[in-house]
Amino acid sequence: VQLQAFGGGLVQAGGSLRLSCAASGSTFGPYTMGWFRQAPGKEREFVSAISWSGGSTYVTDFLKGRFTISKNNARNTVYLQMNSLKPDDTAVYYCAADPFSTAQTMGARKDINYWGKGTQVTVSS
Repeated sequence: VQLQAFGGGLVQAGGSLRLSCAASGSTFGPYTMGWFRQAPGKEREFVSAISWSGGSTYVTDFLKGRFTISKNNARNTVYLQMNSLKPDDTAVYYCAADPFSTAQTMGARKDINYWGKGTQVTVSS
């Protein structure tokens, strides 16, 4: 299983970015997919997750209202729409996939099966 994340970049505070994560692999699925982030000097933290079908989603409380997760099942691609970005959102964002998580439990899981390489998001003030 390979996860490829892209879409990061430099944006001014108040702006928006959409991250994408494309999953591939001959036996991929069904997996819950999600996003985590890690800011400089901080631990990695959970951002959002979506079920395999796309019917169930979860966004961590402090990002609700600004971040939205969605999925294109035909393309095995998950998106993270980030609006009203703040400098505190600056981090490396990682895509993840896990067959033992639900959208609601992925944030608490300690042994995520698959990780993609991160994509840098920098929000300037």
